[in-house]
Amino acid sequence: MWETTIDGRTLHFHLAGINNQNFIMRDEETGSWWQQVTGEAILGPLKGQRLTRVPQDEISFVLWKREQPMGRVLRPDPRAAAAGRYAPADWETGIAKLPVATRIRDRRLDLRELVVGVTVNGHAKAYRMTDVQQQNPIIDTVGGVPLVIVVAVDGHSVRAFSRMVDGKPVDFFAKPEATVLVDTASGSEWDFTGRAIRGPLTGRQLAKIELLRDYWFDWRAYHPDTTIYSAGLHTAFFVAGYRAILVSSTNARSSFIEAKT
Repeated sequence: MWETTIDGRTLHFHLAGINNQNFIMRDEETGSWWQQVTGEAILGPLKGQRLTRVPQDEISFVLWKREQPMGRVLRPDPRAAAAGRYAPADWETGIAKLPVATRIRDRRLDLRELVVGVTVNGHAKAYRMTDVQQQNPIIDTVGGVPLVIVVAVDGHSVRAFSRMVDGKPVDFFAKPEATVLVDTASGSEWDFTGRAIRGPLTGRQLAKIELLRDYWFDWRAYHPDTTIYSAGLHTAFFVAGYRAILVSSTNARSSFIEAKT
């Protein structure tokens, strides 16, 4: 998601085409072409300039409504709906079966493997969505920034946060059957918004780190130097009466609480 203002001038965009299976937008004011995924003008008078990113989430409507009870929703156009112009709810299933038109030859992952990508201080890293779901949360460091990646109870909504608290990195464990994290330093509990809701740190807020759910081929195309998170071995130990599972890999850990002892 991007702001539409460049140097104090508001631009108006519409779909102009597809590049590497990613939308190209054209602004009406200058005729410049912009890549959707990067926000960069790739052709025209504004070539090389970048739009300002707007923080965004890709989460379930139920979760969003719970967090934003007064939020507004863009209502579908009934005429477009009647004409069948909207994609079906399961459109991703059909898209996943289509061939990939790309020059990317990096086959470390399947081209249509769904990944969660983060970029911190110029360093990009991709996490298989299946790893994120199975090893919730993932504890890692990217670009020198300690972070935690967590999945909501719906199994699809994902967020990332900095693990820095009072200038020190902390580790987290997930409570079973709930989107609640427990930090190992104070035992405080944190919700899916990154806010401490119980314990000594109640009211504190973790800094959010932007992420992108994307197909591997698309993420790799625009992050050519990306690394990939690799899952590792499981080790069990006990924290505050819970059995915690630590999943170790290169420069990363994933930890979750399995059961009360």
